[in-house]
Amino acid sequence: MKVLIQQKKLYAIFIAVLMLLTSVLLSMNAVAEDQDGIPEFFVPPPPFSEGIFPCSQCHADMEVNKKRRKLFYHTNIKFTHAAKQRWCLDCHNPDDRDVLRLASGKLVSFEESYYLCGQCHGTIFRDWKAGVHGKRTGMWNGKKEYRLCVQCHNPHQPRFKPLKPLPPPIKPADIKYSKPTDEIPENPLNTVFPLKTISRSKNAK
Repeated sequence: MKVLIQQKKLYAIFIAVLMLLTSVLLSMNAVAEDQDGIPEFFVPPPPFSEGIFPCSQCHADMEVNKKRRKLFYHTNIKFTHAAKQRWCLDCHNPDDRDVLRLASGKLVSFEESYYLCGQCHGTIFRDWKAGVHGKRTGMWNGKKEYRLCVQCHNPHQPRFKPLKPLPPPIKPADIKYSKPTDEIPENPLNTVFPLKTISRSKNAK
């Protein structure tokens, strides 16, 4: 009897340890960490404009000019993202344009641009990590793929453009031919392929 009780206890401990290890492995699959212990989220490639990356293909041979000025390149970019307080080199690293720079001086890749956005938009970043803001796909208890901020927001013009409102849906009462008394028009194909009507007399067998 004592042996049976001990076996049951060992079995219960084994199950508990197994469940703990499973939960740890699942959490590791959900969000990894880099060498500094900072969480690394799985994201798709950034939506670069065609032919624009790597930036060093043009900027590598250019002299860095940190003076705030009107640009003669990238004229298609209209900067309205806190334009009075921000400029290009507040986010783009002047010494290596293929990476971004945080306010602390830490360099991050474009795949980690969520840390750059999260410096100012802390509450939104918190909601993004929790899957409340933005789009997240994958397993509910395993690996998940997060959409980057820039895959919905233009980093230079993050505010969404106004959308033209669509007309409201038609009320059921206003739907044509909704009443049994409404005369429904005949199918126009009947004029091309007339249906043969069969008349039956009362005496027909």
